[in-house]
Amino acid sequence: MFSEVLGTFLLVLVAVGGGVVNARFGGSAIPTSARVVALALMVAAIILFMGTVSGAHLNPAVTLAFAARGDFPWKRVPAYLVAQFVGAALATLLLWALLGKQGDAGLTLPGSGISTVTAMLWELVLTTGLVSVILGSASGAQQVGPLAAIAVGSYIAPAGLWAAPVSGASMNPARSLGPALALGDWTSWWAYLVGPIAGGLIAVGIAYVLRGPGGGRSGEKAAQGVLPGSATPRSPEST
Repeated sequence: MFSEVLGTFLLVLVAVGGGVVNARFGGSAIPTSARVVALALMVAAIILFMGTVSGAHLNPAVTLAFAARGDFPWKRVPAYLVAQFVGAALATLLLWALLGKQGDAGLTLPGSGISTVTAMLWELVLTTGLVSVILGSASGAQQVGPLAAIAVGSYIAPAGLWAAPVSGASMNPARSLGPALALGDWTSWWAYLVGPIAGGLIAVGIAYVLRGPGGGRSGEKAAQGVLPGSATPRSPEST
């Protein structure tokens, strides 16, 4: 649980921090491209340094997808979700304490002229791709170990570059709702809950079509970590 709190805290510190710093020091202090790439690199770094502890979900949509795929026990889902939202809220509060509350900076909001429904659909599509990459690089013969961090980061960067102006390219309910909880601003909040979770579940269906049922040993190790007490041993025939 501490691993998920810490990982999500670091993720949101970068994701929200870019907007807060820009609001504090000027809109061009950190260009959009730099903010997107910084987030992708941070996610890759987090996966590399703590993926074996908790699986480095960092995202309720990922946790629910791993559980629906059969790689993660449902009984552990609530605690992971709480940990992720706590980490996200703490990161926002720290930025607020250090730099002050900068209006709606740090919130994920639809772009100018974009409806909440469009933002939700945008997030659904983006998260379908993200979770497909995560599930595909964490199961069976396609498990690529530490290179999964590169695969996930490589998806986040281009997705953010072309999609951030439309919906903010959150792909993560904790990243969006954690700051909303901390700042008390729930503008378009449901788009960033429904879109990513629906996208993650669609990705589970895609994974089934591509690779069959989950629940193998490699998928469980990726979802639960491999430190003592993290992974659930399975029989050899389940690999």
